[in-house]
Amino acid sequence: MSYSRIVSAVIQGLEVKFIQVEADLSNGLPVFHMVGYLSAEVKEAGERVRTAIRNCGMILPAKRMVINLSPANIRKRGGSFDLPIALAILVSLGEIRGDTLAETLVIGELGLNGQVRSVHGILPIVAEAKKAGYRRCIVPAENEREALLVDGVEILCADSLKQVCDFLNHDGESEWNNGKSAKFQVKALKKIRSSNRGEDVDFSDILGQEAAKRAAEIAVAGRHNFLLIGPPGSGKSMIARRIPTILPELTLEESIEITKVYSVMGMLDPENPLMTCRPFREVHHTVTKSALIGGGTYPRPGEISLASKGVLFLDELAEFQKAVLEVLRQPLEDREVRIVRNQGAYCFPADIMLVAAMNPCPCGYYPDYARCSCTSHQIQQYLGKVSQPFLSRMDICIEVPGILFDSLKAEKGETSGEIRRRIQKAREIQKKRFSGRTHYFNAGMSAEEVRKYCALGIQEEKMIQKAFDCLGLTARTYHKILKVARTIADLAGEERIALSHLQDALGYRVVDKKYWGGNE
Repeated sequence: MSYSRIVSAVIQGLEVKFIQVEADLSNGLPVFHMVGYLSAEVKEAGERVRTAIRNCGMILPAKRMVINLSPANIRKRGGSFDLPIALAILVSLGEIRGDTLAETLVIGELGLNGQVRSVHGILPIVAEAKKAGYRRCIVPAENEREALLVDGVEILCADSLKQVCDFLNHDGESEWNNGKSAKFQVKALKKIRSSNRGEDVDFSDILGQEAAKRAAEIAVAGRHNFLLIGPPGSGKSMIARRIPTILPELTLEESIEITKVYSVMGMLDPENPLMTCRPFREVHHTVTKSALIGGGTYPRPGEISLASKGVLFLDELAEFQKAVLEVLRQPLEDREVRIVRNQGAYCFPADIMLVAAMNPCPCGYYPDYARCSCTSHQIQQYLGKVSQPFLSRMDICIEVPGILFDSLKAEKGETSGEIRRRIQKAREIQKKRFSGRTHYFNAGMSAEEVRKYCALGIQEEKMIQKAFDCLGLTARTYHKILKVARTIADLAGEERIALSHLQDALGYRVVDKKYWGGNE
């Protein structure tokens, strides 16, 4: 048999594309030629593959060898095609029975000694292979635990090229990994439910600042974007970094979805690949636009995608470049990042809760004129780095005042566990409310859902109408106020939004007016 074909895969952005690795051997001048829109690292596979085959005790004849990776319009990158190329050649040589690779997807990098090395993106590739109907996947042994997260497909984990050849030559039947997948799924689910939330920190560590802690609870309960403003040392970052301790537990489906992103980025622990806690990504203010939302010549996910299903924290918000903050506006609304290049469009998840903290001026003490040394121009220029359109996407803005000495002597308050239990109850209400929809939290409500689930009484309607005129609200901020009020009512276990709930929600829009003023 001079021609053979093996199925492999490549990842573009987060999308899996199946690749046909074709090998043709014929008489003629000895040459090893590879075609198919290949990057430099794929072209180098020729030397790796030939040396690996020789070091496994097999001899390559002096023939004309042509390897084609199709379709030709997809750019092939990385070292993951080494193993399928080697197997395609060996099938063409008759060293391996071609029928044993039917309905099989192969991926893996080869060392010169024939060892199969790990590659990135195994989880999404195996998951997509299952959807496409492939019965078996051959993956590197180092990626075994990651591949076994996908149930319903046989996983063959290979240490070496010789091991794969021996397996395939024994009619492709083996109990090698039989039953591992189901057992690993059960263990993975248990691990999510008993996951370590970073309990070395706790909300009880925060003394005083009850209003800010209450605002954080509301923000997490409805997954609202959250901005803290206050002087240095008031506890803004301390509150933000304890938000992971009150986040609701992940479901297995959410965990797998998060793990896929980290798999593509090569950020998984091989021993414990499953992401069991919601991400919390803290970004430094020197970050670039492409690092934050994703990009590059061949786009990859950014920090906003790594924080999907969790929290993205921007400390010292006003120190970020204005252009960097502005690129967040659309992803915060659409909950996805769409990047367009000549070779196609890439879509990355951005399903985040944004938490930000900032000082009110360069020195940090405005409006305390006894301590603030900034001029009005400096304050205006500093606050102007955060635009009104960006502010309108923050559901809750809370002022965090300086800590009084008496607060430092106070007893510890509620623990993260107590707060989390209330949040979990509110999330259960939302989950039931939005059953069958793509979202299950109040911050994700559409305009139609706001009208349906945030209906107001006569008094509440008069209040919001007066606030709309006095505060110069927009349709976006009006809807955000109603969404926050709905979350406050859910935390209180109330079916309808009461006047007190609406007053609280309006209070979270007064702070940004105090510092920025003007209309949105």
